[in-house]
Amino acid sequence: MKILAALFLDDISMFENEHGLTRLNLTGVQFTVAVSEQFPVTLAPHLVVLIHSDEDGSGTAALEVTYQFKGNEVARNVQPLQIEPGLFAYRLIRAELELDAPGKVTAYCRLNQNEPIIVPLTVNA
Repeated sequence: MKILAALFLDDISMFENEHGLTRLNLTGVQFTVAVSEQFPVTLAPHLVVLIHSDEDGSGTAALEVTYQFKGNEVARNVQPLQIEPGLFAYRLIRAELELDAPGKVTAYCRLNQNEPIIVPLTVNA
């Protein structure tokens, strides 16, 4: 099993096209976000993680996402995955992040203690 991509975004929707094929629409992909309130603030960005289960794999794994800000862990999410071998899936992770200043939030996304995919989100005032 492997992570194909991870992105911060506004919304994700899934539908079947006229051929019966499943499609994902990702809208509002974010690399930077501006806040209108005074710091400290609480942000709850949506992070989507796209995953593929190998044909010959077990179809099970643990997805761990940790968020760091200024070198400190500010949130963590761990969840079990069950994906039919050979298929794709996505998980939407929403964490409440308490930030005391502008800066870069970094999400570390990994499966089963493997090397993480690192996804930055810059927070501006």
